Amino acid sequence: MTQSVSIVPQTPERSRQQRMEALRRANDVRSERARIKEQLRNGQVAITELLVDPPTCVHTAKVLDLVLAVPKYGRVKANKLLERCRVSSSKTVNGLTPRQRKELLDMLAD
Repeated sequence: MTQSVSIVPQTPERSRQQRMEALRRANDVRSERARIKEQLRNGQVAITELLVDPPTCVHTAKVLDLVLAVPKYGRVKANKLLERCRVSSSKTVNGLTPRQRKELLDMLAD
């Protein structure tokens, strides 16, 4: 009886320049997200605007993190909101279904 060994393809090695470029892009995204969260805290941008037409840097952001940046939303209130809309606390903005997005927009518009 012969055993088959499955070979898992590995991702190709990245050059130092590729790694540095990826790190720079990741830092740019984090900086932009921090700026957007600050704008949410200051009331310069509404979370409903971000959910309707999210900028690229927000696509992979967790919905919970954005809601927590909204004034008057602490961890308990934010988690209750997501629970009512049946959205996982680990869900990203781009990962929202149309139903989840609509329910969140309806609840946040009140």
